[in-house]
Amino acid sequence: MIPFAFWGRVTTEDNQDPASSRNWQISRSRALIEPRGGVIVAEFFDIDKSRSIPPQRRPQAAILLDELRNPNRGFDAVVVGEPQRAFYGNQFGNTFELFNHNGVPLWAPEVGGPIDPANEAHELIMLMFGGISKGERNRIKMRVRTTMEAQAKIEGRFLGGRPPYGYRLADVGPHPNPSKAADGKRLRKLEPDPVTAPIVARIFWEFLHGQGLYLIAEGLTRENVPCPSAYDRARNRHRSGLAWSKSAIQAILLNPRYTGRQVWNKQRKQEELLDVQDVTQGHITKLGEDRARAARGHRDVRACPEAPVGEGPPGRRAQALSQSETIRPARPAALRCQ
Repeated sequence: MIPFAFWGRVTTEDNQDPASSRNWQISRSRALIEPRGGVIVAEFFDIDKSRSIPPQRRPQAAILLDELRNPNRGFDAVVVGEPQRAFYGNQFGNTFELFNHNGVPLWAPEVGGPIDPANEAHELIMLMFGGISKGERNRIKMRVRTTMEAQAKIEGRFLGGRPPYGYRLADVGPHPNPSKAADGKRLRKLEPDPVTAPIVARIFWEFLHGQGLYLIAEGLTRENVPCPSAYDRARNRHRSGLAWSKSAIQAILLNPRYTGRQVWNKQRKQEELLDVQDVTQGHITKLGEDRARAARGHRDVRACPEAPVGEGPPGRRAQALSQSETIRPARPAALRCQ
């Protein structure tokens, strides 16, 4: 009997079931090793970890790699159910030498048994699957981003997030994807909020007629008009909601949504090297502005299909936006009220 450790991974970003994924990976591994007297005695299975993260930074994979150096590890070989689950890009080349150095065979169904370090064909196959894994991930990212941009630009969909002050979400029917519709998912769009939309229109009107941010905020507070955080206390428990602030007024005036424009993908996930001196550590994902669009100076993707709630015709709303941008070029990150 040959004791094996099973090595697997699943990410739940695309709604995979971790239990089902583990079951088919371990079943495939057993089908490879059991006819040759192998039995799985240990499992190292990472859940909700992207394939782009190097094995050294995945919790369970890191434990496995550390165990390779342990002479009392309890297993003599390691088996993977699918190479794409273990390796991405050039990760195989950066990891396999650890197995070879510690004398622990690594088995994979794609080579029909243990990977032979002296066999060029084995190495080419594993490197190929790493490239396939990277290509698959890149294609998924491209499809998702392109689809979402088309939905925002062509179909005018509201793609999520908190409705801006002055708007609310309205149901527009079942989801066009039959499987999602069967799960009860619905499409929603923005529509003017009958309570707060007039407040936004008032802010634009007063600004166009020469009032400054402080006077507008003071007037709203004096008349006991709830500021954005006071109006939506459920999502703003961390704010006092006592009064309007100048920054809240400015954020409204600088939001192109009120001028009839829709903004999508203002911030997107970007990957940066964890250590520029050691590329084998892989990347980390950060949330930041879309650099390409920021460099072009705009992020608007289409005219907004929902009715704008700013004051007056689009030309006057645009005029108010242009005037407000001269107050401070940088756009506030979020609505804030004190």
